[in-house]
Amino acid sequence: MRRVAIEFSYDGTEFFGYQRQRDVRTVQGELEKALERVFKLPIQTYAAGRTDTGVHANGQVASFDCPNDKLLEKDIRNAINANLPIDIYVKRVWFTHENFNPRYEAKKRIYHYFILNSKVNNVFLRKYTWWFPYELNIDEMRKGASYLVGYHDFTAFSKRGEDDTKTERTINAIRIIRIQKELIMIRVEGISYLRGMVRSIVANLVKVGSGGWKPERVMEVLESRDRSKSAGLAPAHGLFLYKVLF
Repeated sequence: MRRVAIEFSYDGTEFFGYQRQRDVRTVQGELEKALERVFKLPIQTYAAGRTDTGVHANGQVASFDCPNDKLLEKDIRNAINANLPIDIYVKRVWFTHENFNPRYEAKKRIYHYFILNSKVNNVFLRKYTWWFPYELNIDEMRKGASYLVGYHDFTAFSKRGEDDTKTERTINAIRIIRIQKELIMIRVEGISYLRGMVRSIVANLVKVGSGGWKPERVMEVLESRDRSKSAGLAPAHGLFLYKVLF
């Protein structure tokens, strides 16, 4: 039995998050249903990370044990895709070592957050961007973001979760780019994150960009370790797990 890794994308709009749950539709649940149809027995998967309800992925990674040693990588990809719903797609399949678990072996997780910064909404982007119709100062947002790079306690930039016993995390980089006249992308690179952390980072930077806060306020929120001082969470539908690096 060989350990297989897959890189896949999904539109998170119709999912109640990534992790398997009873009685609701999840990404892991649909993936494992497809694997069971392919291999005719239950297959357990291990993912690089869990995304919240409404969050999308371009490069999620999962692993599982393949009970058929005769299948090639392309055969596995084609078979899974033939059994997946239209909002999940496997882009790449490869064989890996027998203990590979993407959650523990990931060296960097990159998230992209998209903001539609225009006076007029675009209904075709409503599921994939946060429509923010007020002016944003990207230079001020970059100044605020600089306080978050490095190793810090990110309690104030999270929502309480069962697994968040250790609240220190390392952010390698935050880039804020106006990729089109009315479209801003915030790219966050880190090893791991607390629940809601990227969305909280975005909300706080938008507070700065809109003039509600000075950039230094981001540092004050960070050092307070108090969630009530944060600007809250940006909407889930603007967030994408872009890439996982190993």
